[in-house]
Amino acid sequence: MEMAKHSAEVVVEGLKKILISCREREGLDQEVQGKVERLIAELQGKRPPFDPDARRIEDGFDFFKKNIYDQHPDYFRELAEGQHPRFLVFSCSDSRVSPSVVLNFKPGEAFGGRNIANMVPQFDQLRHTEIGSVIEYAVKALEVQNILVMGHSRCGGIERLMKLPDKSTTYDFIDQWVQIGLPAKLKVLAEANDLTFEEQCRLCEKESVKNSMANLLTYPFVRNAVVSGTLTLRGGYYDFVNGTFEQWKMCTEPMPPMPMPF
Repeated sequence: MEMAKHSAEVVVEGLKKILISCREREGLDQEVQGKVERLIAELQGKRPPFDPDARRIEDGFDFFKKNIYDQHPDYFRELAEGQHPRFLVFSCSDSRVSPSVVLNFKPGEAFGGRNIANMVPQFDQLRHTEIGSVIEYAVKALEVQNILVMGHSRCGGIERLMKLPDKSTTYDFIDQWVQIGLPAKLKVLAEANDLTFEEQCRLCEKESVKNSMANLLTYPFVRNAVVSGTLTLRGGYYDFVNGTFEQWKMCTEPMPPMPMPF
């Protein structure tokens, strides 16, 4: 017992020397320092410092496990065999806009894609392939029956789009991304130039959804599914200021199928 205790003390002293040495040379990042400090605390029989964020994650899973997963074992056994969602939902990365919460989707009901300002770019096999892959898998592999693009109130991405070109703050990625919504911005400026900036942003939040719905039709497999009647394109707008939600469907004229790209 004494030998084990002595060995632990030797290891602790060695780790402390490593910490001091690396700090002096600035050769150890904060994450690694934290891990070494926690290891020292464990070897000394001390409890590691309380991590409220880790606890929040653990408590969240515990709630889900006890109140949802364990209460529906047959449902989750079925999900383990495969997913068959009816919806593909594009929503904003905004922390206030979670489709599973806002629309009360159960696990397995909705395939999802989230990004700044819930935008869908036009079909392009060389750019934005992460969005294209989400759409392709949902439509071709999962055969979803609906694609919903869900906008929302007080969207920071739309506000940034409406402010461009604004050189006071530069975003390397965001400024390029939100330009997908330029047609929506130009439409709002042309039709509502007399409104306040805030009112124009509200209009653009909805107009950008319509722009993304139109962009969806540039994907051949989406357009062909719409033409065949197996897929419906839907737009939605969640106003978390007033607690309201509205939706609409895209009405399309009969269209010839598009040739599939190689």
